Amino acid sequence: MDLRFDGKCALVTGAGQGIGAAIARELGAGGATVVVADLDPDSAGAVADEIAAAGGTAHATQVDTGKPDQVEAMVDFAANAAGGPHLLVNNAGIGGPRAPVGEYPLESWHQVIDVNLHGVFYGMRYAIPKMQAAGGGAIVNMASILGSVGFAQSAAYTAAKHALLGLTRAAALEYAGEGIRVNAVGPAFIDTPLLQNLEDEMRAGLIALHPVGRLGKPEEVAALAAFLLSERAGFITGSYHLVDGGYTAQ
Repeated sequence: MDLRFDGKCALVTGAGQGIGAAIARELGAGGATVVVADLDPDSAGAVADEIAAAGGTAHATQVDTGKPDQVEAMVDFAANAAGGPHLLVNNAGIGGPRAPVGEYPLESWHQVIDVNLHGVFYGMRYAIPKMQAAGGGAIVNMASILGSVGFAQSAAYTAAKHALLGLTRAAALEYAGEGIRVNAVGPAFIDTPLLQNLEDEMRAGLIALHPVGRLGKPEEVAALAAFLLSERAGFITGSYHLVDGGYTAQ
């Protein structure tokens, strides 16, 4: 499927590696001008350079999505650099420590919620007015399988991803009449740099959770995100799409 985004500015957070980088590359290959945003400016710059080397157009910027002033500045940067943003992928997220609810560190709770939930709200809060001015747009919020199921000792992450789905649906209803679509994607365990340093036994355990018998690939998530952002998905909004190798079908 040839998805084109010519003339569009696409803003992707957490795009310095993993799923975010794969989405940025996919959109760049489709003709979008991509703003690669990440907490690590060197990683963001490297991905932007890679897109440019492949014949695309990209700009890099640093952002901590848990801080509203930085998110506002990021959106303004995208508007000044390439217009828009017409497309937004709120992908940045952190996992947090593993601990039961009764022992979960308060500082970590707030940090995970700030990045994984508040950061998504901030992204939409500042990008949607730009989309309204441009006559429409599309947003993908990166959830997780843990937006629909629980996972022991990951209370903050699970709570944030569940809440993200409600936020996605509310925004979709509010802006459907203005040509702005909002959807969520829920990956299972994806083979990103965060998982590549696991011990063999732990990695095998994660693989065993997926009926397809392997971890997902960042490019598989990127393909779905790109479709949802494209005009081919023009009748899809307010929905949650899993990329989970059968994980939640069990």
